[in-house]
Amino acid sequence: MDVFAIIARSSFTEIAALLVLAALMGFVGLLMRQPLIVSFIAVGLVAGPSVLDIVHSTAHITLLSELGIAILLFLVGIKLDVKLIRSIGGVSVMTGLGQVAFTSIIGYIIGLAIGLDQITSLYVAVALTFSSTIIIVKLLSDKREIDSLHGKIALGFLIVQDLVVVLAMIVLATIGIGANHDGASTTSIWNVAISGAGLVLLVVIFVRYIANPLTEKLAQAPELLVIYAIAQAALFAAIGDLIGLGMEVGGLLAGVALASTPYRESIAARLAPLRDFLLLFFFIALGSTLDLSLLGSHITGAIIFSLFVLIGNPLIVLVIMGAMGYRKRTGFLAGLTVAQISEFSLIFITMGISLGHVQADILGLVTLVGIVTIATSTYMITYSHQLYALFEPVIGLFERAGAPREQLIEQHTNAKHAVIIFGLGRLGTAIAVRLQNQGIKVLGLDFNPTAIKRWNHLGLDTEYGDVTDAEFITELPLGQAHWVVSTIPHHHVGVSSEDTRKTIIQLTRAAGFAGKLATVSQSKAETEELNMLGVDLVLEPFQDAADRASELLLEGLDQTHPG
Repeated sequence: MDVFAIIARSSFTEIAALLVLAALMGFVGLLMRQPLIVSFIAVGLVAGPSVLDIVHSTAHITLLSELGIAILLFLVGIKLDVKLIRSIGGVSVMTGLGQVAFTSIIGYIIGLAIGLDQITSLYVAVALTFSSTIIIVKLLSDKREIDSLHGKIALGFLIVQDLVVVLAMIVLATIGIGANHDGASTTSIWNVAISGAGLVLLVVIFVRYIANPLTEKLAQAPELLVIYAIAQAALFAAIGDLIGLGMEVGGLLAGVALASTPYRESIAARLAPLRDFLLLFFFIALGSTLDLSLLGSHITGAIIFSLFVLIGNPLIVLVIMGAMGYRKRTGFLAGLTVAQISEFSLIFITMGISLGHVQADILGLVTLVGIVTIATSTYMITYSHQLYALFEPVIGLFERAGAPREQLIEQHTNAKHAVIIFGLGRLGTAIAVRLQNQGIKVLGLDFNPTAIKRWNHLGLDTEYGDVTDAEFITELPLGQAHWVVSTIPHHHVGVSSEDTRKTIIQLTRAAGFAGKLATVSQSKAETEELNMLGVDLVLEPFQDAADRASELLLEGLDQTHPG
């Protein structure tokens, strides 16, 4: 105990101890194939008063926690892409809304049945509807199924869930206004409504006139673009808190303001590690308020709700998708992705506690459900195909004859990018134009907004992003490509001091790319080294140009001096 007393003397020492504990428990979670969220919740519980009791710098941890929530909701806002829902069709909306509706209704009934009051049952029921986008995207990416039909459908109804999150938090914020201003609640609600409308108008103006030119300028220095994104998330969260809408709504609107820019994927990829780091402090703050001795009274309720989420949510999705004409396999695999609750569930309940609508111990109930469902669903998604083989004989009744919807989708599959080119300079552009002229779909990647604009004028598909960012690479349609071509030379200012080509090779292979790799070389030594790394084709622009020039000159000589 003397060690913990020493730790408590300094905030820096305390934070250092918490980070060490997080690293150790994260490593254990990694060995158990668990997502970081489970490890973070465990860190909060162990560091809290019920075990080690080393959390005393509550002001600092709360500040980091609030910043983490603002960035988390900013990333939700920046990912609200209605184009994805349109590309999948009505299944995303129907499945998403259907799952939210049925989960809420059944969860509410279960809450009443186990003795919870009506308001608490409603809060818990709504909290059960949120699935963890972070976990699902990570697991599907690891399995190389993010571009599969069930993966795309899952992403579609996750966006619908995100919209429900937005609406739920706005409703809570509005309710909170009345709760905090007793007699003057009507006046306060009108004041906040007017302020909120002003903030939304500001977002609309920003999106229409400012977002694209501003981010295009900032994108010339990618680090500055990231700093600006963090600043916007914090600023909007502060404004939302100031006018009474809450930091959560402000953070969401900050993300929405940048969702229409071509740089949103790059921003999201770069902020993901910061989000994960700051969320650690949210779970530490959460754990420090939980008394493990009080959780025993909720064990039965947690088990019942967990079984409902693990079995009921996938079944709801399977029924809806089967009725819409999808195969039982697609419905089953998509359904498994909603077999857990998310970090938003805990944030939602925390807001309810702050408003005085639910008791603090309900957070412990939902936390237990989160631990059980997240831990279990991780294995369910990881071994989804084995589970499908096990349950296939008994889920046939959920499939319509002929699966008409999937047959229609298969007939109208969009053309895929056969070649992905990293680096949109002169060589990359020349290659892309020639391939495009031959009818081959090409996707170009670069962090230079000027190059992106030039490619767009040429009618070529592009993505803005840092090619050395692992998170960005995993989100690319690598499963569709036959070739990945890097035209970035060894010394490429602004990307990395390391050999970018080696990084691209490592990251694309780690992301599951099974096609062929081509990259440029500027010397014989580089060519030998790249061949050893498994590159299928080494391009030597100067040598290739010289060889072609020599061939043309020789042809000219033969014509000038025949015989």
